[in-house]
Amino acid sequence: MLAKTFYGMESLLAGELLSLGAQDIKKGNRLVHFKGDKGFMYKANLCLRTALKILKPFYHFKANNEHELYEKIYNFDWNDLLSPNETFLIDSVVSGQVFTHSLYASQRTKDAIVDRIRKQTGDRPNVDTRHPDFRIHLHIYENECSISLDSSGRSLHHRGYRSATNIAPMNEVLAACLVQLSGWDRQTDFIDPMCGSGTILIEAAMLACDIPANLNRNEFAFEKWSDWDASLFDKIRQSQLKKVKSPVGKIYGFDKAPSAVEKAIQNVKNASLEDFIHVNRANFFHSSKIGETPLHLLTNPPYGERLEGDIDGLYQEFGDTLKRNYPNTNAWMISSNFEAMKFVGLRPTRKIKLFNGKLESRLCLFPIYAGTKKIHKLKKDEN
Repeated sequence: MLAKTFYGMESLLAGELLSLGAQDIKKGNRLVHFKGDKGFMYKANLCLRTALKILKPFYHFKANNEHELYEKIYNFDWNDLLSPNETFLIDSVVSGQVFTHSLYASQRTKDAIVDRIRKQTGDRPNVDTRHPDFRIHLHIYENECSISLDSSGRSLHHRGYRSATNIAPMNEVLAACLVQLSGWDRQTDFIDPMCGSGTILIEAAMLACDIPANLNRNEFAFEKWSDWDASLFDKIRQSQLKKVKSPVGKIYGFDKAPSAVEKAIQNVKNASLEDFIHVNRANFFHSSKIGETPLHLLTNPPYGERLEGDIDGLYQEFGDTLKRNYPNTNAWMISSNFEAMKFVGLRPTRKIKLFNGKLESRLCLFPIYAGTKKIHKLKKDEN
């Protein structure tokens, strides 16, 4: 099988697969190959936090043009997989010089499958773009073609807990990746001071509690397969639920927008995490760190694409607030606005390249040491 993920997250995903018990793990570009049985496929879909899809490849071939693509797919015996009364959908990813249009590759693949089954049975299966019985994934790199069954269905970032969102909400899988990339130890108090609809907080809490990432999801594509074993899936699900625990540190966040706070509270409730996540309305720039113990801060501030106003000033105030009021804090911030990040006024000790959607971004660490507030106050007094 193979699991798809975001750019730069391959090592995180490989680590997750290893901890779950996968065999023969090999990292690729935005994906990780591995081996496992049917039960492990169920567990991977249920538990993986950093995977977008779990695919099961079953047909490999070479095609140097669209005619060869059609012929190779037509010659495969699709009756063993798909019957005329079942629906399907083709998802394609193409790269290289041979094939350049994924939609056209999907169309030719669909034609070949339909023509083959119609010739053998006299009837044809239909395409269903909303709720197909089978999702078939075509991957082409230059002339190397691979066809897989999509065991997940909708992308695994559709966790099932998010009913309310703000404009351009963060992808749940990306949020889970950020929490792990930031190196949070799951013991230290965790805060997102610009929490929006609460995705980062929820993913952090699910990690701290060992809650399976897709516990709240309604269905997976493999539930429509002929070998679907409901009792095996339930056994795996119950086994994972026995590992759930309460978090050690506090997990909390706030946002200055009332609508964002309402959405975050609703999503936290949907995830059944209201006992472990606390969300309030507050302006981070008017806040101070609670207590002297270490704090882990992770946030996704506005980048400026949709913000009217002074984005440079916002980032400067972010840095000033950290220096003034948040000693003994590891502050992580993701942004695609590299110019505005210069106004934070702090030198990041780590920069991690990643993508938030199509936006090239950086996840940066600004460590604020215990004495920073005192030093800042002394300099202010001297002036």
